[in-house]
Amino acid sequence: MSDVPVSTLGMTSRHVKLLVLGSGPAGLSAALYAARAELAPLVLTGTELGGQAALTFSIENYPGFPTGVGGAELGELFQKQAERFGAQVEFDTAYSADLSSRPFKVQSDGGLILADSLVIATGASSIHLNIPGESELTGKGTSYCATCDGWFFKDKQVVVVGGGDSALEEGLFLTRYATSVTVFHRRDALRAGAVLQKRALEHPKMKFIWNTVLTEVVGSEKVEAVRTKNVVTGELGLTSTDGVFIFIGHTPNTKLFEGQLEMENGYIKVDSHMHTSVPGVFAAGEAADAHFRQVITSAGMGAAAAIEATHFLEQNYG
Repeated sequence: MSDVPVSTLGMTSRHVKLLVLGSGPAGLSAALYAARAELAPLVLTGTELGGQAALTFSIENYPGFPTGVGGAELGELFQKQAERFGAQVEFDTAYSADLSSRPFKVQSDGGLILADSLVIATGASSIHLNIPGESELTGKGTSYCATCDGWFFKDKQVVVVGGGDSALEEGLFLTRYATSVTVFHRRDALRAGAVLQKRALEHPKMKFIWNTVLTEVVGSEKVEAVRTKNVVTGELGLTSTDGVFIFIGHTPNTKLFEGQLEMENGYIKVDSHMHTSVPGVFAAGEAADAHFRQVITSAGMGAAAAIEATHFLEQNYG
């Protein structure tokens, strides 16, 4: 059961055939397919409209956009298409759920929702380093979104932490503004795709510090420097910088369903048809995908979840 139990006492409630939690590619694709099946799905956006994808400046590997598309723009297109067929998208967040019986009970800021079926597409959130100075200087030079904050570092020096696709994509974006982008990676090789690696390694504004982790973000009113440690030699260092951008991965936003659904390392376990361990509950996108974590795979999972939810409703409710 969830940490905050759901109660129907003294609450007004509304009943829907399908409730979708999340407004990223998985959630909005599920909403589109469900709307076209005339299920009139209700979508609760959560706190991040468009999900993590909306924070990406340019998505260059989503089919149909040969010159790339902004993450926020793609999210808006997804939403408009879903709404065109009858999906109802509300800026609201669920904070408790009871999946023990149908209709499922979900309590949001807007009230109690009773749902015959549920698609969980709550996505994932940025992982923090949890080092001294990080939280204190968040918003004062420490950031997890280059698209959001890059403009503030025009003609400044910045540090990027990470070695995957997100770190290089956001690092390359920062070169639009910063005079230099120094990438710290705890290993001696990048995990990003070959095209991104080539682009980043050849960029004149980007340089790489290998086998090195950050141990502290230094500054009083704003970020001034970072303390580092070489994980091979143990050598300590201090690098002056105006900003720290952290891209070391994400953790799935699934705490709401702990103890109610089968999970693995925090990710909701689904079968090949997006079924969870509770009949009528489906999961898609990064809440259930620890491997691919791409916009196109999340969208595909969302579509599959909605198709399966449609079959479930037909079989159980006619």
